[in-house]
Amino acid sequence: MTDLSNLVKKLPKAELHIHIEGTLEPELLLTLAKKNKIDIPYQSVNEIKQAYQFRNLESFLALYYQGTNVLLHQTDFYHLTIAYFERVAQDHVRHVELSFDPQAHVSRGVPFSCIIEGILQGMEEARDRLNITSKLILCFLRHLSEDRAIDMLKMALPYRNYITAIGLDSTEKDIPPKYFERVFTQARLAGFLTVAHAGEEGPASYIRQAVELLKVRRIDHGIRCTEDPDLVEKLIALKIPLTICPISNIKLKIFSKMTDHNIRALYDRGLFVTINSDDPAYFGGYINDNFMQLIEHLNFQASEIIQLCKNSFMASFLDPSTKESYVKLIDQIAQTEMGLQPA
Repeated sequence: MTDLSNLVKKLPKAELHIHIEGTLEPELLLTLAKKNKIDIPYQSVNEIKQAYQFRNLESFLALYYQGTNVLLHQTDFYHLTIAYFERVAQDHVRHVELSFDPQAHVSRGVPFSCIIEGILQGMEEARDRLNITSKLILCFLRHLSEDRAIDMLKMALPYRNYITAIGLDSTEKDIPPKYFERVFTQARLAGFLTVAHAGEEGPASYIRQAVELLKVRRIDHGIRCTEDPDLVEKLIALKIPLTICPISNIKLKIFSKMTDHNIRALYDRGLFVTINSDDPAYFGGYINDNFMQLIEHLNFQASEIIQLCKNSFMASFLDPSTKESYVKLIDQIAQTEMGLQPA
C-alpha cells in the first residue's frame, strides 16, 4: 500500500471532470460571504462541513447553488480558480479541463465577462507559476431550457478562443440529452468540442443520446452504461472516455459503498475509464483521494493505476504529441518507482 500511495503521488495526471464552483472550500466560502455581505446559514467551517451530508444529487445541488451566491466579482472567480490549482498541484496534476456554470451566475446579475476573465486569470497563473496547463468547458444547466442555453452560447461566442468545449450538467432526472440537440449542433458548428453528463442518475439511454444526438467526445460519469450491453460495445468501439468520479458517486448515494462501485467492472471490460473528483470541496476528496479509494476498496494494482493516469491524458483535448509525451513520462516514473516496464 505504501508503494502504491507513493506511486499515486508521483505520477502526473490530468483531471477532466471538475466543476470549479465545486472546489469552493468552506474557508473561502465564509471569506467571500463576509467580503460580499452575503447572508449564508452557517457561522463556521464546521457548520458548513456538517451540511455536506447528501441524500442524492438534488440535495447536493441545492447546497452547491447556494454556495455560488458568494461569487460576485472577477477577483472572486480568480481566487476560487487559483486555490483549486494550488491544491491539485500537490497531487501532481499537470493538466486540467475545467468546467464552469455561467448560467448560475449571470442569473444573479454577474456579468459573463467577470466570470470568465476571473477564471482565465487563475488558469494563466497556474500555467506560469505551477506548470499546470488547462482548458475551459462551458456547461449548460440542464434544468434550464434549451432556449436559455442558446442565449448562453451566444454570450460565450466572443470568448470562443478561450473555451474549448461545451458541456451539459446539473440534475439528469427526467431531462434527457435530446432536449439540447439543437444548441449542441450550434456549438459544434461554432467550433466547440462537446461533452455531457449522462448515466449518473439518468439511465443508459441518456448516454446513448449524448453520443448519437449531441455527438460528444466524452461522457461525464457514464456509470449506468452497463444497463445496455450494446451501448457498452459502442463505447468501447468508439473509444469514448468515461470521466468517472468514485467518491462523488458514493457521497451522492449512487452506490452505497465503494466496494459496490462498478468501476472495476467497467475497467476490466475495456471501457476507456478516467478518474476525477467532480466537486471535491463538497465530497471531501481530490483526485489522489479517488485513486486511493480504488486501491483500498477495489484492489486496483500498480499497472492499473499507471494505465488510468495514461488514460487521463489520452482522453484529454491536448494535442497528440503532448499526450504522447505524458505517456512516456508516466512510463519513466513507473519504471523508476516500481521497476515496471512499459506495457
